[in-house]
Amino acid sequence: MALEALIFDLDGTMADTEEVHRQAFNAAFLEHGLFWDWRRPEYTELLKISGGHERVAAYIESLRLPENEKATLRELVGPIHRTKTRIYNELITEERVPLRTGVARLVREARDAGKQLAIASTTTAANVRQLITGALGEDMYYWFKAIVCADHVGHKKPSPDIYQLVLAELALSASECVAFEDSASGVNAARAAGLFTIVTPTLWTRQQDLTGADLFLHDLGDPDAPLDLRSSSLVGAPYLGLEQLERLHAAAMSATTDAC
Repeated sequence: MALEALIFDLDGTMADTEEVHRQAFNAAFLEHGLFWDWRRPEYTELLKISGGHERVAAYIESLRLPENEKATLRELVGPIHRTKTRIYNELITEERVPLRTGVARLVREARDAGKQLAIASTTTAANVRQLITGALGEDMYYWFKAIVCADHVGHKKPSPDIYQLVLAELALSASECVAFEDSASGVNAARAAGLFTIVTPTLWTRQQDLTGADLFLHDLGDPDAPLDLRSSSLVGAPYLGLEQLERLHAAAMSATTDAC
């Protein structure tokens, strides 16, 4: 099967936004009169849980508190997450978080070659729009034919629901697409949907079990920021371009066919 579409996770994969998310969570806690402080090591562990709403809920369950106090805090999960989303969007607007190395280049290459583009993210739709328009511009936001977020499906990653909905909206099979992820839950979701998956972890996710991915790269590389020797050897070039991506995808599809 020829490669027809590139599907990107957002947070961590397209842009390393997790520090901004962490700051937004802590600011939201204060607005709600809670003196919780998610420090970096703690937030790194919480990132193993997909979805901000779910992270807050899991954190509450981990607290050593009487059941009646936990019950009160559970009622705050939704309001806290809505406050966090508002603060995050304000911070993203102010800071304009840049895309990770190679992302903008590969998106343009794929667009120029007539490939379809999509986003499969566990964040909210508002967060996706804010980041993409800030980093790429309003016009490029509309390059993505399908944008599926956590609020569009019943189950978040590592469930394959998000990817299955993306494939349905693109009207393509998994064998015609490539997924880009940065975390174990994302890799597991993409692979469960049958997608060839490339993982480019950040410092937040590098310690996770990413062995399910078809290809591990530290980033996608660029002409002025080439891949390390190991990665360039795997890719066959100083950076991952569409030509290399199509070759890797074709080899994987061929191997799958031979195995059958």
